[in-house]
Amino acid sequence: MTYDSSPAFAAQLDAQDPLAAFRQEFHIPPGPDWKPSAYFCGNSLGLQPKGVQGALEQVLADWARLGVEAHFDGSSPWMPFHETLTEATARLVGAKPLEVVVMNNLTVNLHLLMVTFYRPTATRYKILMEGGAFPSDQYAMESQARLHGLAPDDVIVELVPRPGEHTLRTEDIEAKIAELGDALATVLLGGVNYYTGQAFDMAAITRAGHAVGAMVGFDLAHAAGNLHLELHGWDVDFACWCSYKYLNSGPGGTSGVYVHERFAHRPDLVRLAGWWGHDPANRFQMKKGFQPMAGAGGWQLSNAQIFPMAIHRVSLDMVDRAGGMATLRRKSEQLTGYLEFLINELRLPKSKLEIITPTDPAQRGCQLSLLVHERGRELFDFLAAQGIIADWREPNVIRLAPVPLYNSFEDVHRAGMALRQFFK
Repeated sequence: MTYDSSPAFAAQLDAQDPLAAFRQEFHIPPGPDWKPSAYFCGNSLGLQPKGVQGALEQVLADWARLGVEAHFDGSSPWMPFHETLTEATARLVGAKPLEVVVMNNLTVNLHLLMVTFYRPTATRYKILMEGGAFPSDQYAMESQARLHGLAPDDVIVELVPRPGEHTLRTEDIEAKIAELGDALATVLLGGVNYYTGQAFDMAAITRAGHAVGAMVGFDLAHAAGNLHLELHGWDVDFACWCSYKYLNSGPGGTSGVYVHERFAHRPDLVRLAGWWGHDPANRFQMKKGFQPMAGAGGWQLSNAQIFPMAIHRVSLDMVDRAGGMATLRRKSEQLTGYLEFLINELRLPKSKLEIITPTDPAQRGCQLSLLVHERGRELFDFLAAQGIIADWREPNVIRLAPVPLYNSFEDVHRAGMALRQFFK
C-alpha cells in the first residue's frame, strides 16, 4: 500500500475498512477534551466490548434465579460452560479442539505446563528463552529450575541480539539451539516479545528444537489475538496465553492452553492434577487415583471461572464475526505500516528516536516500539495530553499498539501528527 500523510487519506482508509463497524462495539475512553481517545494500549489491556455487560448480567441472573442448579440449567449451564469456548479457541490459535482448553490465569498455566514439559536429567537440563523476557516468564523459569534442585544461572540460557541490534535473528536462535544440542531440555519463548514487538518464527524455532530432542513451547500473551497462529501445523508442543490484551476479556481475564495432540492420551505424563482434569465419565464417583481426560483438558485443576469466561466468550465471538485472525491480521499490517510511514516522514535522526520493532510486517505484531533517546517521558506525557494513550516502558521506550478491531486509521493519523508537533 502507498501511504500519504493527509487527513483525507486516513478518512478514505476508514471508509474502505471492512472492520470499521466493530469500533462501535467497544467502550473507548474519552480523552482530555472528552472526545474518544486514540487508544494504543491494547498490548497491555484491551478495551471493553459493549456486549460484556449483557453477558455478565445473564450469568448473574442465572445465579440469582437458580443457585447451584445453574450448573445444569439456565441460559448457558455452568457445568459445560468452558466447552462452549473450545471451538473458537481452536480457530484462534490454529489447533484442534482436543488440543485447547480455557482455564486459570496465564502464569499459573505456564507453571502447570512446565511441570510436564520441563523434565531435566543429569545431561539434558537447559531452558532457552529470550533475554529480557517478560518478568513473569523469567520468574517462572527460575522457580522451575529450583523445583528440580537446580541453580537458575546454570539452567537458563538467554538469547540476546547481536551488538548494535535490538531484535533477535532467527538464524541466531537456530544456531543457539544447535549449539546447546543434547543439553537443551525446553525452549520457552514469547510468541511476540513484549518490549520490541518482534514476532518470532515459531515454525522454524520448533523445527530446530525438535531436531535436538527438546520440547518447544511459547508464551503467547502478546501473540494470541494478534498474530495468525498455526500451532498444530507448526508442531508446537505446548503454549499458553492470556485474554486481557488483544482478546479484550478484562483485567486478570482467563487464560488459554494448547497441548499438541501427540500428548492427548498420555496418562503417564507428570502433571499437577486437579478434579476438573479427571476423566468426566467417572469424575463424580469421587474416588482417589487421578485419570486424566484426553487432550489439553487433562491439565485442568478446578471447575470453570464462569464470570471471566462469559466475558471471554463475547470476545471470541467477535473475532469469529470479524472473519478470524487472517482478516484481523490484514488490517493490523496496514495500521502498523501507516504508523511506521508517518513516523519515518518525520526524518528524525536515530539519536532522537528510532523504531526498534522489525520493519518486516511478518516479523512484528500490531505494535511499534519507539526508543526515544531524548525527552522520552516528556513525549509520553505530551501524547497523553493529546488524548493518545500509549504505554511507557523503562527506561525510554514508548509502545504504540494499533488494534484492528477498534483502532481507526484516523487514530493512527492523530498519533503521527502529535509526534510531528512534538518534534517540530
